[in-house]
Amino acid sequence: MTDAHKTAAETALRTTGGAPPDDVDKAPIPLLEPREGIPPVVATEEALAEVVAAFAAGTGPVAVDAERASGYRYGQRAYLVQMRRQGAGTTLIDPVGCPDLSALGEALSDTEWILHAATQDLPCLREIGMVPSRIFDTELAGRLAGFPRVGLGAMVESVLGYALEKGHSAVDWSTRPLPEPWLRYAALDVELLVDLRDALEKELDRQGKLEWAHEEFDAIASAPPAPPRKDPWRRTSGMHKVRRRRQMAAVRELWTARDKVAQRRDVSPGKVLSDSAIIEASLALPAHVNALTALTGFGHRMGRRQLEQWQAAVDRAKALSEAELPQPGQALQGPPPPRAWADKDPAAAARLSAARASVSELAERLNMPQENLITPDTVRRVCWEPPGDRSSAAVAAALAAHGARPWQIAQVTPLLTAALTATPAKP
Repeated sequence: MTDAHKTAAETALRTTGGAPPDDVDKAPIPLLEPREGIPPVVATEEALAEVVAAFAAGTGPVAVDAERASGYRYGQRAYLVQMRRQGAGTTLIDPVGCPDLSALGEALSDTEWILHAATQDLPCLREIGMVPSRIFDTELAGRLAGFPRVGLGAMVESVLGYALEKGHSAVDWSTRPLPEPWLRYAALDVELLVDLRDALEKELDRQGKLEWAHEEFDAIASAPPAPPRKDPWRRTSGMHKVRRRRQMAAVRELWTARDKVAQRRDVSPGKVLSDSAIIEASLALPAHVNALTALTGFGHRMGRRQLEQWQAAVDRAKALSEAELPQPGQALQGPPPPRAWADKDPAAAARLSAARASVSELAERLNMPQENLITPDTVRRVCWEPPGDRSSAAVAAALAAHGARPWQIAQVTPLLTAALTATPAKP
């Protein structure tokens, strides 16, 4: 980054607290080439060993990004890993050729990793042995600092004065060999992450939010892998149309059959059979393959063997006993939907209304999204089942039990204590 753009970025941050003024960097400079050119793709163990040594010898934090093939392949595995560190430059690693990057992860275990939207990339990085102990999330930093747009391109433009080309974000990164324009795009994604991190750190410190950010980053880095989702078939798009239990069973059977095919073929499930086709067949419960063929999504392009496997899934659902059919909904975890509170517990509804208003006002004052100040789910849970004595200490303990960080507890406890004490307890 040039000295001129450093000055412009600092001016923007200092004068607007996260939103650059209209007269700063009206024409961002297009970032067209990595400063050392496009590095070769690392796809052998020998080349990977050289990268490990180079990055272990580098200095400062390491910028990390990963590209997946969402919508093309089954799962969310990484198909390219981009990294940059002072003294090591930029590297592009092919996890297909080098599926185990644990040596690289271990070499950088004590290093701060800079990621943008870390929760999106950490799962696929963990699968290949890369698990950071410390992170700096530039997207989350932007949210805490009050930036109105926190995508990487928007942040680089507003903070650093450069325009990133984002045209290849949704391509099929499982393609081999990867085209040169895609590799250029991938290398540029980590080109300025260190500069962005440094500028955001200064801004967070200026706003008195740097320690808050560190608590958020530590929570992300230390979070365990998410458990498998229960009954994922219930998330089929259009599920709200399905009312009868046997129709729900058909959704489950079709979804499961599709998932097995998608996993075996390593393609996105939507490319095997669309959600809309699953819903269509589940509502109709066709009696035979010819009836199935007449439904939307099961046209003449689908082979006879495919049609028979989908009909077999429908037939399995039709053959289930009443006891084997799924229940209408998943067991409710936590409080009911807020729209039902007024009828179920008017006092709880009043508490929630007061708490939401206070949290909204404080978030606006702190110039950050409400969900980053405290999650809506946490507010709902504390308002639905408040602690018995309604003291500040008890409210703080309840927030901590729901995973709130110390800075969030310090900010929100007075608001929730006031909201809880203003309404009577549920008899």
